[in-house]
Amino acid sequence: MTLQQVLYALTIQECGSMNKAAEKLYIVQPTLTSAIQELENEVGITIFMRTNKGVIVTPEGEEFLNDIRGFYRQYDIVMQKYSGEGNYKRKFGVSTQHYTFAVRAFVDMAKQYDMNDFDFALRETTTMDIINDVSSLKSEVGILYINERNKRAMNKLFVEHGLEFHTLIKCRAFVYLWKDHPLASQDSISIEDLQEYPCMFFEQRDQNEFLAEEILSENFYPKTLRVTDRSTMLNLIRALNGYTLCSGIIWGDLNGDGYIVVPYRGDEENPNSVMEIGYVTKKNSVMSKMGEQFIQEIHKALEQIDKSVIYEG
Repeated sequence: MTLQQVLYALTIQECGSMNKAAEKLYIVQPTLTSAIQELENEVGITIFMRTNKGVIVTPEGEEFLNDIRGFYRQYDIVMQKYSGEGNYKRKFGVSTQHYTFAVRAFVDMAKQYDMNDFDFALRETTTMDIINDVSSLKSEVGILYINERNKRAMNKLFVEHGLEFHTLIKCRAFVYLWKDHPLASQDSISIEDLQEYPCMFFEQRDQNEFLAEEILSENFYPKTLRVTDRSTMLNLIRALNGYTLCSGIIWGDLNGDGYIVVPYRGDEENPNSVMEIGYVTKKNSVMSKMGEQFIQEIHKALEQIDKSVIYEG
C-alpha cells in the first residue's frame, strides 16, 4: 500500500465519484481505477461499490478509510512542515459547537493564508459529530464544553475515541435573548422567570442530555424548541421571545445586533453551573501550523471578551 493509493482512496470518498476524483487529482480515470483495484487486492476487501450514480463506500471500506485517514493526515502535516509547495491543497478543518469566538478565531487564522492554496472547513455541528470528526481527523480541532454533570460521560467518550481535552476558559451560565425581551432589563434571570418563554436547544443527533450543547439542559423547561442552525435560532429567539442558555461570550458582528446576555440566577433546585469550554485533539497527534495558529487566535479572541463572564473559581 502506497501513500499515493491512500490519497486516491480518500479523494474518491470525498468526491463520491471516480470521474470527479480523477479530475481533482489531475489523472485519467483508468489510472485511478487501476490503483484502487491494486489497493483492494492488497488489503483483501472491497472498498468501493461502483454504481451508475457514482461510488458507494462499503462498510469494510468505511472502517479502512477511517484507519488510513489518520496516518495520512499525520504524513501531510509533516510534509507541510518540511517540504515546499505541493500539488494539492492543504486541508485544515475545525468542528465546533456554536461559539462565535471560534468563528472569529477561524476567520483571523484563515486570513493569514492564500485560500487558493488551502482547503478550509469550519463545521458547526452536533457534539457527537465533533468527537467523530476529530477522532477520524476529518477535523484537526474540535471545540466543545464539559461541566460537572456531563464530565464523566464526556471523558469516557474522549478515551474511547482517542482524544485529549484542553481547557480554554470557564464561564457561568447566562441567558441569551433579544434586547426587547420582557426580561431583558433584569439584572439576573431565574428559571421561574423563564417559565412562560420557549427555551431553544440545538438538536443533537443522539438525544442524550450529556451531549447537549446548552448548559443546564437537565433542568425542566415547560416550553422547548429544537433547531439545527444558528440563524434559525436567532430568528426564533427574536420572533417568539425565546431564549437559550450559554457561556455569555458573544460578538455583535457575528451573533447579530440586538441580542444580549443576562446572568442566570440559580436556585436550590436549578443551580448555576460552570462551563469548562475547551478543544479536543487526537491523542499523541502532531498539530499542524494552522492548528497552532487557530488556537493562538482563540486565545486572542477570548482575551477581548467581557471579563464578567469568566468564572475565577
